[in-house]
Amino acid sequence: MSQQQGGAAVGAPLTETLSEDSISDYLKRHPDFFERHGSLVLGLKLPHRAGGASISLVERQVSMLRQRNGQLERQLKDLVAVAKQNDVLVEKIHQLCLKLMRAPNLGLRLEQLETGLREDFAAERAVLVLFPAAPEGAVREGFVRRFGTDDVDVRPFATFLRAAKPRCGPLRDRQKNIFDRDADAITSAAFVPLGPESSLGFLIIGSRDPDHFHPGKRMDFLARLGEVLAVALRE
Repeated sequence: MSQQQGGAAVGAPLTETLSEDSISDYLKRHPDFFERHGSLVLGLKLPHRAGGASISLVERQVSMLRQRNGQLERQLKDLVAVAKQNDVLVEKIHQLCLKLMRAPNLGLRLEQLETGLREDFAAERAVLVLFPAAPEGAVREGFVRRFGTDDVDVRPFATFLRAAKPRCGPLRDRQKNIFDRDADAITSAAFVPLGPESSLGFLIIGSRDPDHFHPGKRMDFLARLGEVLAVALRE
């Protein structure tokens, strides 16, 4: 009489009926297995990742938990650091708003804006481009430039202006010309549209660091800055 049942011979070697996948699947379906076989857990030995003597399964789990906790602690520290940076940035924007509100005329507001960008926001170079829709006022040499919306110097920014959303990233060669003598030095920039559909113009803040204004930067603070400047220009 055959000793086979269900396609497997009774007493057949385990290697014929078990595989790593089947063992893994079994343990997933029976999470209480090691609770029922506690002595097995204590007796299992695993090769140490760094070489040397083997360690128990419990020791490996403790080691993995420590590594995981270390990763979580680092992530938490990073989040706290980012939160602090954001708080500082919000406060700087608030202070800039107050300075712009206190300035009695457009010329002084532009002066406060340029000074604030340089001293409080560490802008290595900034240019405020105003379109005809923006009110007339004192033009600060090197900072404020007036162009028509179809001007040749504005065309390299056409895609950004149509989108009418802040962005950060590297500068194309034709866009660098907006910085005049600093064109070759500026490698990344933040672009801030002003007014509905960029109707008033835009602010561009440049950096010599190619990674300073990277595409992953948060845009909400730039959007707030743009809203503040649009109001300041109309007042």
